[in-house]
Amino acid sequence: MAARQSGDCRGFVLLSFLLGTWWEAWAGQIVYSVSEETDKGSFVGNIAQDLGLEPRELAERGVRIVWRGRAPLFALNARSGGLVTAGRIDREELCAQSARCLVSFNVLMEEKMNLYPIEVEIIDVNDNAPKFLTEEINVKIMENTAPGVRFPLSEAADPDVGTNSLQRYQLSPNRHFSLVVQSGEDGIKYPELVLEQVLDREEEALHHLVLTASDGGDPPLSGTAHIRVTVVDVNDHSPVFSLPQYQVTVPENVPAGTRLLTVNAIDLDEGVNGEVTYSFRKITPNRLQLFHLNSLTGELSTLEGLDYEEASFYEMEVQAQDGPGSLGKAKVLLTVLDVNDNAPEVTVTSVSSSVPEDTPLGTVIALFYLQDRDSGENGEVTCTIPENLPFKLEKSIDKYYRLVTAENLDREKFSVYNVTLKATDGGTPPLSTETHISIHVADTNDNPPTFPHSSYSIYIPENNPRGSSIFSVTAQDPDSDQNAQVTYSLADDTIQGVPVSSYISINSDTGVLYALRSFDYEQFQNLQLRVSAHDSGDPPLSGNVSLNLFVLDQNDNAPEILYPTLPTDGSTGMELAPRSAEPGYLVTKVVAVDRDSGQNAWLSYRLLKASEPGLFTVGLHTGEVRTARALLDRDVLKQSLLVAVQDHGQPPLSATVILTVAVADSIPNVLADLDSIKTTADSDDSGLTLYLVVAVATVSCVFLAFVIVLLALRLRRWHKSRLLQATGSGLSGMPASHFVGVDGVRAFLQTYSHEVSLTTDSRKSHIIFPQPNYVDMLISQESCEKSDSLLTSIDFNACKDEPSSVQVSPRLPLFPHRVPFCMKCFYLQSKHLEDGGAL
Repeated sequence: MAARQSGDCRGFVLLSFLLGTWWEAWAGQIVYSVSEETDKGSFVGNIAQDLGLEPRELAERGVRIVWRGRAPLFALNARSGGLVTAGRIDREELCAQSARCLVSFNVLMEEKMNLYPIEVEIIDVNDNAPKFLTEEINVKIMENTAPGVRFPLSEAADPDVGTNSLQRYQLSPNRHFSLVVQSGEDGIKYPELVLEQVLDREEEALHHLVLTASDGGDPPLSGTAHIRVTVVDVNDHSPVFSLPQYQVTVPENVPAGTRLLTVNAIDLDEGVNGEVTYSFRKITPNRLQLFHLNSLTGELSTLEGLDYEEASFYEMEVQAQDGPGSLGKAKVLLTVLDVNDNAPEVTVTSVSSSVPEDTPLGTVIALFYLQDRDSGENGEVTCTIPENLPFKLEKSIDKYYRLVTAENLDREKFSVYNVTLKATDGGTPPLSTETHISIHVADTNDNPPTFPHSSYSIYIPENNPRGSSIFSVTAQDPDSDQNAQVTYSLADDTIQGVPVSSYISINSDTGVLYALRSFDYEQFQNLQLRVSAHDSGDPPLSGNVSLNLFVLDQNDNAPEILYPTLPTDGSTGMELAPRSAEPGYLVTKVVAVDRDSGQNAWLSYRLLKASEPGLFTVGLHTGEVRTARALLDRDVLKQSLLVAVQDHGQPPLSATVILTVAVADSIPNVLADLDSIKTTADSDDSGLTLYLVVAVATVSCVFLAFVIVLLALRLRRWHKSRLLQATGSGLSGMPASHFVGVDGVRAFLQTYSHEVSLTTDSRKSHIIFPQPNYVDMLISQESCEKSDSLLTSIDFNACKDEPSSVQVSPRLPLFPHRVPFCMKCFYLQSKHLEDGGAL
């Protein structure tokens, strides 16, 4: 291996005895060499070393080969870091007969998006032997030809170059002919047959020679052609072309079959000796597939379409031969003009599919290569992108361009950019190619959560249930994924020394606010708190919103009477009204307040009850107690007024107060009258108490007697049933329901609040004892015969002398000390039981 470095225009050359390759670098370019026909995987050069990298760094930094328009000839060995052949390389196929065969490509380091131009020279090996166009060469010589005349022969072709190309010709030994080799201006050797002795057709009409062409390889290769010399009669004129060299220029888009030119040769001989035929003298096989020469007319036409990109110039030799075989030759030079028939090609070498939105200006997004197979203006390519994009194009080395950021990106405005690369050539009309690149802008956490409003007002009625949701806040974050996941929290504030979190909680995921307490409007009416929204980015961003919670009043407080106040020493408060008071006299004023607010605290006053109706009035809104008329002597001294105070809530709540008004002209008169009133009241109260004690004792005795009678009757019944069972007489035919045992009486005695049926015939009579009502009074016997509002549903048949049935209303009280009782009814029922009946 050989290497040459040109940083300071100095170099060195080393021969490689192992691989026969060499490389050199100048101005940042690296050149290697390798022989053609080497095996696949043959070492070419150490890319890693020349790039200043370790082999393992090739994959880490994304080092790869970028090819343009052909199958890859070389590959990178990731393990060794070397450049190796990717397959068989044929120099003649790549470069034909060029003196130097260079294969150019670029090495891309994706980490930095740097390109390194590489050239590999393909060294020729002697793999092709010289070959003649035809295996047999026909030469016709007039028998009168003088010695020393030369006859051009078809030369051999060797696609190799240098010493491996054609070096010499050799003619088989013959006394009539010799061989002379001429070198043209292009360096090509032309063999010529030299006549040494005069020929005699009659002596020998045909001469067979062998022409051998050899190259200078090691070992040398050779090719042969048979020369057939025909001796003909005298033909002293050879065909002569009108021009020694024909030139023609045609565009590459001429259709197949187009006539390009006509060659013309004149032979002054007559007859067969003057008949000229045309043929190609020097042409390659692939050109025979492109051009056709009419042997009779000399018209040169195309067999296929021409392509400037494959070949822009053709050089051919044509010959004119008369009947005897005299030859004339001429050159045809065909120049192909380029036509803009190839659109530009855009090859995207590397592209970043995702770019963070905080990418700095000038960051390389994509690297691509422009080429146009046309030439001149047709091959001059310009590339553009739309102007409304935050990108711009920069030219790199060779024909590479870079797409870089020109403005700051914002994913929230555009998350995807579809960049159209438009490559246009300079032809007429111009051709263009569009290539689309999709660039996704990756999100960064550059937007905090925001609320639709800076503050919210929440209205909630007091006495709300605990744990109920009262409001919901939502913050928006235009970022995506984790950067847009919002969580909510309450700020660490206090209300009356208590943390807000003890009053309100918030769902961190949904932003729903919950009341942890039942609010009391009378405790506080307004609660201010702040809600914070945090996203899940790194670092996280947050936003705040203020909430004003207003507690709405409900009518949950009854009016509170401030005046008159209830005495605490057991005395009776009293207001004084002189007997001389005129109508409208202000006696007193009821003062009340309500802890609620608004309509719930609007109070109205009214007089519910008075000892003397029409004597006093109460102001509806003021609570002032005034006389409605003049006081008279017959008006009692002590007037009692029941005043109600009611608010306007829904439902309304109220409170009452009893006012005692003394009607007297002076305080001593009031005191004297009160003593007399008190003595009378005490005597009346003592008499009423005595009556109540007697009544309760009487009822208790009657009830006890009733229970004793029931027990006696039950014992009697039980005794009779035992006797009847002993005698076996006809009681067996009676229904069992006509007999009530001691269990029925016991059930009656055990409860007063359940329904009990004691009857000989359920279709005729029953008694019901349901839940009692309380009536604090005694009913006399006569009340059984009268219509009383408390006993309107009682129907005692005993009062009408009908002992067969008794019905007691469900509203009949059953407590022994408070039972409304009919003595006559009870007596009749007791007698009925003694006769064997049932309740």
